[in-house]
Amino acid sequence: MDWDDMQHTPSDDEEESGGDWIVTFSDLMSLLLTFFILLFSFSTVEQNKFKQLLESIKDALGVQQVPEAGTREGLEAIHLDSLKTEIAVDELGAMVQKEMQEIESKVEEYVMKNKLQGLVNVKTGDRGAVITISDVVIFPEGEAEFNPEAYPILEKMVELLKQFPYKVRVEGHTDNIPIHNSKYPSNWELSTARAARIVRYFISRGIPPERLAAMGFAHYRPIADNSTPEGRAKNRRVEIVYTRESIIEGLKQKGVHVVASGAVKKN
Repeated sequence: MDWDDMQHTPSDDEEESGGDWIVTFSDLMSLLLTFFILLFSFSTVEQNKFKQLLESIKDALGVQQVPEAGTREGLEAIHLDSLKTEIAVDELGAMVQKEMQEIESKVEEYVMKNKLQGLVNVKTGDRGAVITISDVVIFPEGEAEFNPEAYPILEKMVELLKQFPYKVRVEGHTDNIPIHNSKYPSNWELSTARAARIVRYFISRGIPPERLAAMGFAHYRPIADNSTPEGRAKNRRVEIVYTRESIIEGLKQKGVHVVASGAVKKN
């Protein structure tokens, strides 16, 4: 290479082709800037939505302050408040279950003491605490007036209602044998009349009427097969039902309530 080559000056075409990278770099910077602006706008929209979600959750849970400083902090607060509320509901459910078990224990003790197995029984379940009394010991066939032996049993039920002062439903049930006379045109009237008769007795013994409800179901809620005499005998019954809802309502009236902090408090 001679001195002239070393002193060579680039032509205009060479200078133009060598500067192409600047245009490409500028385009890349523009695209990156647009991309980051787009991300920022998305984050702003999501933050607004998140704030709206927090407000809704605060209203639902009764929480006065929920952290809004950041997504993680906010979500952690939501998770903790939800968990505490579930704990509170579980505690209330345990109190309801304990009351139902107490009712069951008292009735079973009475049944054993008076040898009423098969005539009076009790069980707890999704409906609540259900005391079932065979109509054999309560009512004559096709009637809604008491047998003489019904009074000691009903008197024990009065003691139970006073000990566990929640609302109860008295339900009348029959078998599927039709009844038709001047007093009871169908099993609907008979089952309802029997339930109402027991309710009137409870009221006469001091149970507040607002705690009682009488319902008749005729033969449409059997617990046994109506095609056999034994099954029909089981279906002819009266049920005294402490529902879960009535026990919860009674506990609330006593001052027990669920709070968002996770505790069941009693005033």
